Amino acid sequence: MDRTLNREILRLSVPSILANLTVPLVGLVDTAVAGHLPTQMIPGSSLAGAAAFIGAISVGSMLFNLLYWNFSFLRTGTGGLTAQSFGRRDMAACGGILIRGLGLSLALSILAIALRTPFVGLVLGLMQGSEGVELLARDYFFIRIWAAPATLSLMAFSGWFVGMQDSMSSMWKDLVVNGVNIVASIFLSLGAGDWEGLGFRGIALGTVAAQYSGLLFCILVCIFKYRRKVFDTIDSSRLKTLFRAGELKAFFKMNADLLIRSVFFTTIYIGFTVISARYGDMVLASGSLMMQILMIFSYFTDGFAYAGEALSGRFIGAGDSCMLRRTVRYTFAWSLALSGVFIFVYQALGTQILGLLTSDFVVVEFCRQFLPWLALMPPLGCAAFTWDGIYLGATASRGIRDAMAAASAAFFGIWFAGSFLLGGSASPQARLHLLLGAYFAHLLARTLLLSFRYKKDILIKTQ
Repeated sequence: MDRTLNREILRLSVPSILANLTVPLVGLVDTAVAGHLPTQMIPGSSLAGAAAFIGAISVGSMLFNLLYWNFSFLRTGTGGLTAQSFGRRDMAACGGILIRGLGLSLALSILAIALRTPFVGLVLGLMQGSEGVELLARDYFFIRIWAAPATLSLMAFSGWFVGMQDSMSSMWKDLVVNGVNIVASIFLSLGAGDWEGLGFRGIALGTVAAQYSGLLFCILVCIFKYRRKVFDTIDSSRLKTLFRAGELKAFFKMNADLLIRSVFFTTIYIGFTVISARYGDMVLASGSLMMQILMIFSYFTDGFAYAGEALSGRFIGAGDSCMLRRTVRYTFAWSLALSGVFIFVYQALGTQILGLLTSDFVVVEFCRQFLPWLALMPPLGCAAFTWDGIYLGATASRGIRDAMAAASAAFFGIWFAGSFLLGGSASPQARLHLLLGAYFAHLLARTLLLSFRYKKDILIKTQ
């Protein structure tokens, strides 16, 4: 039994990890391309170099995180609901969940595109970053926003594949998106042969091409793999009920906690970028690079979090308390083993990873003093991310909502208290140290609260 469950965890997690290997690579390639673009004059501003380009990628990505993370219930809610329907062997319900998710994705993407101009103006107005970074980030956003229909639809597909225990389709979807993103961003930015490329704008256009490529792949998977098994089981009467007011009200009520959780989640990660932007391009670029390196671990451990999500939802749907407990124990065991490996990787290769991200010697030297913080990411990130997957599979939305609220309070509490103690004359280096400390405080808060609520929020689901 134990060996079978471990094999199932690996069957679900390994493809996700393999696909996730390309996720940080996309961010690293985008950052590296920006870091190697030649210095250029920005119309209406001044010369822009590596720090401004890297900062603009960070700010531009932050704008999309702020926008899309609020819609992340399209993935998180879809995954847990689908997994539980899969555990009950209700294929018609599984298909209906995806169709509803895709319909909502389209409606929300139209809204996002319509509000693009006031949204950018509001957020950038609050940031108070440098003029050059702001102009570049605005240009990046207005190009990439046209991928919104594909991006939001891919959220729904991501959750659905997890819930269907289909790690292979999820893996290939990510590989298509990330592979096209890397190739298209490099080609469109730097050019080939006699063509010099589009420069900074090419990075955004590469992302647009990648998102629509991934959407096309997911549609083909549904046609060739799931049409008979899932979608042919949905009759016309069931299809008509998916978007009725009562059905949508129940769906949004169930996902309201996930939406609130997304808002708290967004405030932390966006807050990190906004705060660092207030202390100059060097702090913004360094904070962005550190976050890129920190997130490498999350892309690995997320594979086990996805396995925990799929299996916990499946066994809750089947009413199997024993297998649910074992899933939690074994998923954590694999994640902890991975965290031990990453403690060594971060300490041994931190400087080398920085060198891959930018050729700007000044930026690299400034970042090196923050590398010791990397040792905290594996143990704290392991627990927080793994619990997230288990809670999502159990659709225990209130628990992760409350945990993220506590995490947000910890992040901003540490930042403001530390800023008061440091005073107004603190150096930029001290500010970034404090900001990283606040980030790890939020991970600790998530871990403690989710661990405390495990029996109340998860185990009760099978009683």
